[in-house]
Amino acid sequence: MTTTVGASSMPWLTELYALAQETLDRNVVRDDAGPFIRAGGGYADPWTRDAALNCWGAATLLRPDDARATLLRVCERTPDGRLVVAQDDQWWDQIVWVLAATDHAWATGDDEFLATAWQVGRDSLEILHRERFRPRWGLYAGPALMQDGISGLPAGPATADEPTSFVLDYPDAHEVMTLSTNVVYVAALRCLEAAAHRLGHDASALAARADDLAAAIEEHLRDGDNYGYLLHGSGPRAGTLDRHREAAGLALAVVVGLVPPERSRQVIASIGRGPAGVVNVAPHFDRYDDDRSGRHNAMCWPMVMGLAGLASAVSGDRAGTVRTLEDLHRLVGARGGRFDELYDPSTGLAHGGWQCGHVWPSEPDQTWSATSLLRLVHLGLVGLVPSAEGLRFSPVPLDVDESVELRGLPYGAATLDVTVRGVTEVRGGPVVLVDGADVSDDYVHVPAGATGAHRVEVLVGTAG
Repeated sequence: MTTTVGASSMPWLTELYALAQETLDRNVVRDDAGPFIRAGGGYADPWTRDAALNCWGAATLLRPDDARATLLRVCERTPDGRLVVAQDDQWWDQIVWVLAATDHAWATGDDEFLATAWQVGRDSLEILHRERFRPRWGLYAGPALMQDGISGLPAGPATADEPTSFVLDYPDAHEVMTLSTNVVYVAALRCLEAAAHRLGHDASALAARADDLAAAIEEHLRDGDNYGYLLHGSGPRAGTLDRHREAAGLALAVVVGLVPPERSRQVIASIGRGPAGVVNVAPHFDRYDDDRSGRHNAMCWPMVMGLAGLASAVSGDRAGTVRTLEDLHRLVGARGGRFDELYDPSTGLAHGGWQCGHVWPSEPDQTWSATSLLRLVHLGLVGLVPSAEGLRFSPVPLDVDESVELRGLPYGAATLDVTVRGVTEVRGGPVVLVDGADVSDDYVHVPAGATGAHRVEVLVGTAG
């Protein structure tokens, strides 16, 4: 069965969602070991961070078997036989696997996979904590989420001439402590805590570590009512906060609940934008400008744009959510319906950005560009919240008589047809009807283990 979307105020969303699914499906490939989701048309492999982000809230729901295979594909055995996340040289992007793997277990009801996710996550975290935790600051060292190019860091660690592209070729880049990476660690620790409870393990140490890390983020990365990009951990700037705004870090801080509701919209509003949409890091580093935007600096990456839109949805901001969807629609439409890797923030044309003195390619059919749109629809617009116990709905507010429909959504052995509708007033949260029965006050709206076809109607208050 094909999953489809319709939105009364965004008729173009039906086609955009279908194009995103088609992009995902084109990137499901096979080799002798079986199927996996590759990173995109220009990348033959899954990569840990791409695998995780492609599964989270997207492939896990629509292509669960391929998602499971992909998450396991980016694991490896240690010499003593333990299964861990692949120990490559981009360690900072390993921990996001935990978020995606536990989400997969919740969304599919697969307790066997949850046990695997728990073991892999625990043992991988043990390695990362031993090698990358910095007790002086209480933070984890490493560049930002998906920022493997030196164009994603300011001068010191970077140099003006950028002789090489890989971020770890610059010694002080090893010791930066970035917002997004540390926020993902908090999310991973909390996911492992929830998994521990489900599996009957002691979760107290994980809970304490998550709380301590959240406190360290507040102490060292907080910048007034907002957050800086990174804390320098070595070199002449050691101990100083870089005050650029990192879109992924700020968005994820809202999504995982580190930012309290009263500050969330202010934090989201500080995320940099160009005419074409949200940019990775703003403003430009000194060596870049509007005519030469850095590849990992002020460029439009749909993966990051989708995270910003998800943050808007989580904060109850319909306008911000729709704006992101409209931005993605324009970018993809300008490429004839193709999800590219990144785009020029001014023109909206596919553009790989500047790095090492030249323009890089923007690869075609980039999977995480498509899955970021799918995740924004699933977890943001429709508000799916999976857990061990089942599925809840917490959609973004809508205008009166506005509706969003998600048809044929797989959920374990069940299939859901979901309609979200804006009404004049709803008190105490959304009204949720499943097959006509009011389940609004139930802990979950669709229990794990549900089977068969079900109709879900969610009535939400109007957008503020």
